[in-house]
This record gives sequence, structure tokens and C-alpha cells, in this order.
Amino acid sequence: MKTPNTIYHNATVTRARRNQLNNHKSVVIWFTGLSGSGKSTLAHSVEEALHNLDCRTFVLDGDNVRHGLSSNLSFSDDDRKENIRRIGEAAMLMMESGVIAMTAFISPFKKDRYLVRQLLPQGDFIEIYCKASLEVCESRDVKGLYKRARAGEIKNYTGIDSPYEAPDNPELVIDTEGELLEESVAKVIGFLKSKGIIY
Repeated sequence: MKTPNTIYHNATVTRARRNQLNNHKSVVIWFTGLSGSGKSTLAHSVEEALHNLDCRTFVLDGDNVRHGLSSNLSFSDDDRKENIRRIGEAAMLMMESGVIAMTAFISPFKKDRYLVRQLLPQGDFIEIYCKASLEVCESRDVKGLYKRARAGEIKNYTGIDSPYEAPDNPELVIDTEGELLEESVAKVIGFLKSKGIIY
């Protein structure tokens, strides 16, 4: 909660100066899709490619954040909303620090993703929809979570008894069901180059 006793401090080392030092622009790349759609795999593979291009990067991964920043949250709709709000704020701070911040979260609700988009300047939120059918995602279910959800052991599981709202107009759609990982990574890198984010 904001109070009148807190005043935002504007640093002299700005995002623009950090971007100049890094020799690339900082942005937030938001990977969204069903569990098992390949979000984390793609995000970390893109990070590897960017690292090899001497870019400053960091991936905020769903499971990792749930161990720390959001360890006190459940999977209710309200707590999912708060989880995404926290991620959005953390990603924005990373972007301000000059980093290409990537997030790999189901983030199932359009409204929550839109609110994160509204946090950032125009063009700094890149939504990438990792598109794969529920059937394919279930077939990749290495943790057995879909199976447990269908058995009623896990409640509010996205795609089973809680909805996933696909983006209407993402910056990029990646067919993680039909493409090789290398093809998907190349598409993301190509997009970043086309937008002048990396040179």
C-alpha cells in the first residue's frame, strides 16, 4: 500500500545510460501458455542465445518464484493475480536496471497480463504466446500434475478446472507443438533484432 511518506527517488544512472553501456535495449519478454507448452524451455534457450550475444539477461521462472517471492501465495484466482502483479513489478525493476527480463509463467488471465503491460512504457512489454494444445501439454506432463488435476487431487489447475485465456494480440506466437526448439529461438531472436532491441 502506498503512503504519503514514501517518495520515489530518481537515480542519476538511468535506464538509458545502462542500455548504452550494455549495447542493447532492456525490455520485458513475457512468455505465456499452458503448463507443458514449453515456456520455461524456450525462455531459458532464448536467454542462452542472448547471453552468447553478450546481452544482460535474467529469467523469472514460475516454479522458482513460487519458492521465494510468492511462497506465501496459493493458486486461488486472487493469489494468482497477486503473483503476476509481483512478477510484473520485479520484471519492471530488472528492465530499469538495463536487463532483458524474461518471465515464464502460465499467467492464465488476460486482465492480469494487460495490467503488467500497462506498467511499462509502450513497446517494452513483449508478449509471446507459447501455443500448444491441451492434449500435447498433457502428454508432456513430466510432473504428473495434469493427471492429478483430472483425478481431483489438485484444484484450480489451468486447462482442467480453471481457464486459460489465450492472448488476443501478442507480439509473437510460437508454435511450440509443431516447431523445433531451435526454430522457436531463432524466431524470438529475429523479432528482437527487427525491433532494434538487440543489434
